[in-house]
Amino acid sequence: MNKFETLELLTGDEGIAQAVKLLQQGECVALPTETVYGLAADATQPDAVAKIFAAKGRPSNHPLIVHIPDETHIARWADSKPADLQKLADAFWPGPLTVILNTKAGLNNPVTGGKDTIALRVPSHPLFLKVLIDLDTGLAAPSANRYKQLSPTVPEQVVEQLTGRIPAVLEGGACEHGLESTILDLTSDELRVLRAGPISAAEIEQCLGKPVTTPMEHNEAVPGNVKAHYQPNAPVTLVKTAELTQAIENESNKNIAVLAYSEQVLKELNALDFQPSLIKQIASDAAGYGKGLYYDLYCLDKLTPAKIFVETPPVSDDWQAVNNRLSRAASFEFIPE
Repeated sequence: MNKFETLELLTGDEGIAQAVKLLQQGECVALPTETVYGLAADATQPDAVAKIFAAKGRPSNHPLIVHIPDETHIARWADSKPADLQKLADAFWPGPLTVILNTKAGLNNPVTGGKDTIALRVPSHPLFLKVLIDLDTGLAAPSANRYKQLSPTVPEQVVEQLTGRIPAVLEGGACEHGLESTILDLTSDELRVLRAGPISAAEIEQCLGKPVTTPMEHNEAVPGNVKAHYQPNAPVTLVKTAELTQAIENESNKNIAVLAYSEQVLKELNALDFQPSLIKQIASDAAGYGKGLYYDLYCLDKLTPAKIFVETPPVSDDWQAVNNRLSRAASFEFIPE
């Protein structure tokens, strides 16, 4: 892995040009997407892709999503274009939908993680798209964070996690969705959402006019499918609304941070004379909650609490992506430095 003294913040047209140059030279650059910041490398350069795994500390058998500038690039990576894909592309691309296809014959590329499938999407963030169009290639780009840690939705998170590991991040502000893309498996007749995201199974069903399943658990090798993931340094505990204030009172160590969305809990915390700086109020709708989740956990974690209590959100189809991320954030596993 290359060692860089600083992580440069790239801005404007000059920053885009510099990002393109670095990527052409086989370096990794963090780029903004509409979901989270991605750690990009030219997917056609195996040595560059290897730098992604090294910078993140990610196992090389975990496949990466390849971002392409438009659907004409599908043939460079996949063996065919399923009939459903055109409808999906028309409806959701550019956007936060990743599709899994069978790889093109003879494709031997580390982005597949050794599998015979390829994950593709066309991102909608204008800066990422501009870089892709200028390069005219695919960019492998998992989230720009250390393996299993919080995905970054603002540049400062990239800087904190990857300084010394990559040369630059392209400034693109806060990400629109804040959660990773929906992953849809198109390699069989059974359409499966293998990672919940901003585009719901119901929206896909409406687009295609056929059923789409969303298994609660599966063993497919896709990004994000490990038990412990999306984690701050402080352990996360999910607590039901009715039990949250009592759980705090029962703790001997009061250095607890709280992420809450309901007015009920916020009023109860105020009545407890709870330290305001240790409370983050997050949006009460699923889209707003998802957008703020990683950044709010990041802000609370910077206060170095002993624990982070998260008010458990509703359980419904709209909240599936949020609950998926929270269940993994609350699965404690030691994260080495």
